[in-house]
Amino acid sequence: MSIPKHIAIIMDGNGRWAKKRFLPRIKGHQKGVQAVRKVVKHCGKLGIKTLTLFAFSSENKNRSTEEVSLLFKLFLSVLKQEVKKLNKHNVRLKIIGDLSIFPKEVQQTATEAQALLSKNTGLTLVIAANYGGQWDIAQAAQQIATLSAEGKLDAKDINVDTFSKYLSLAGEQKVDLLIRTSGELRISNFLLWDIAYSELYFTDTLWPNFDSVELDKAIESFTDRDRRFGARKDKAC
Repeated sequence: MSIPKHIAIIMDGNGRWAKKRFLPRIKGHQKGVQAVRKVVKHCGKLGIKTLTLFAFSSENKNRSTEEVSLLFKLFLSVLKQEVKKLNKHNVRLKIIGDLSIFPKEVQQTATEAQALLSKNTGLTLVIAANYGGQWDIAQAAQQIATLSAEGKLDAKDINVDTFSKYLSLAGEQKVDLLIRTSGELRISNFLLWDIAYSELYFTDTLWPNFDSVELDKAIESFTDRDRRFGARKDKAC
């Protein structure tokens, strides 16, 4: 069975999970962290090379001040709690997105956690925080424009491969499978460049209920597909 090397997940449904139980939204986010632990562990067992999780979109900062503040605190708490466990299981951590909106303590903890886990050789866990696909493309274009203006990059040398080197996932495996939970059928500005030829899988399962069984279903769906990357495979006579 050919499993995906890189899985990306839009973790959606924490708020609805909490609402169904008449609980505050933050309880849904806390329950969602438990689902993250299960999925990370299962990906490690399966030999997945890279797992990218959409933790906090650039649009999420437009939510209520209280919820955003609680999300920041939860993000910080999880980073501090999980780093030793991730290190024990040889997980490498990479955080992508514009972290400038986060409190200084969160930024410092994120930097320290990535440094501590940087030499690990197992699963690469990518956390997208205050990330947006359009932002990612724009910041790559800005870097390229600056280099070109400084005479360090010739315009004629700018192509798809060159551009990719300035994106947040530069150097990582290509995204093979994109999963979205909670029944929503949209990409929500996630990894717009990187999922050009990814297989898409949508499930009604709310993120807090997503586990190894649900992940296996998504992977099984992936393995049943014929990936041609735009090319045509001639049928045998």
